[in-house]
Amino acid sequence: MASDHGNHSDYGDTWTGHVPPVPFEEYSERYSAFFKMRRENGVIELRLHTDDGPYIHNWAAHNAWSRVWQDVGNDPGNQVLIITATGDSWFRGDPDKTWQKPIADEEPDYIFQQTHDGWKLIESFVGNLDIPTIAAVNGPGIHTEFALLCDITLAVEEADFMDPHFLVGSAPGDGQALVLQALMGTKRAAYHIYGGKPIPARTALELGIVSDVLPGEQLLDRAWELAEFIMQRPRFARWATHNILARPWKKLVAEDFGFHISQQMLSTVASKELIPIRSLIADAGARKIW
Repeated sequence: MASDHGNHSDYGDTWTGHVPPVPFEEYSERYSAFFKMRRENGVIELRLHTDDGPYIHNWAAHNAWSRVWQDVGNDPGNQVLIITATGDSWFRGDPDKTWQKPIADEEPDYIFQQTHDGWKLIESFVGNLDIPTIAAVNGPGIHTEFALLCDITLAVEEADFMDPHFLVGSAPGDGQALVLQALMGTKRAAYHIYGGKPIPARTALELGIVSDVLPGEQLLDRAWELAEFIMQRPRFARWATHNILARPWKKLVAEDFGFHISQQMLSTVASKELIPIRSLIADAGARKIW
C-alpha cells in the first residue's frame, strides 16, 4: 500500500491558473501493480514487485515505466528517489510473458510500440528525474541499467550485473550495454557481453560499476540513511549536484542510446526467431535470469 508522510507543494495560491501535477495518491495507485511506493519527508521509495513478491517482467510494465518516471519527476513533493525490489532478486524475466511469436510476425504498430516503449523508458528515467537517485539492488536480475543510471548504486553480495541479451540471441541495445561500456570500459564490457559472463557485486565494486556492497539486512537502511543525509542540504544544492552527476548519462543517452535500441530491435526483427531463443534459455535460467 502506498504511504505519504511528506509535505505537499501547492502553487495554486501563488500562480493564477496553476495546473497541479498528478498527486502522489493518484500515481502511486496507478502504478501499484508494478511498484509499491512510500514517501516520507521528501524521500520517495519505489519497490519493484509482482503480487508483492519478486518482480517478474511484463509488457504492461514496460509500457508504464516511461510514465511513472514522468509523474515521479513532475511531483515537487519528491526530492530524493530510492528504487529497490522485492525478495532476493532484482528483476526477473519470464519467456511466457514476453513474445509468444517472432516479433517479425507482429503488426507494424505493435513493433513500433515495443520500440517506442524501450526507447522512452530510458530517456524518461534520465531526463525526467531531476532529483538525487539511489538504487538498492537486492539480488541478481536483469535490467540493472536503471540501478546503474542512479547517482548512487548499492548492492548486496548476491547481486549480478550481467547483460543477458546476446546470451539469449538478441543484441544488447536496451541500455545495459551502454551503461556497462561507460562504467567498466569497452574491452571488459565486450568480453562480458559476448560471453554472457556474470559481474558479481564485489567485482562490480572493484570495476566502479556500483558504489558499495552491503549485507542484505543493511541495504535499504543504508539507502534511507543516505537519502536523509542528502535531504539535510539545501534544495538548490541537491538539484544542482544531481544535474552535475547525471550530466554524463544525459549526454550518453542523447548521443548513443537511440542507436543502441534501434540495433536491438533490428536484430530481433531480422532474425525472424522467437526471442529469447528457447534453446538458449536453460543457460540463462542457471544465472537466475528466469
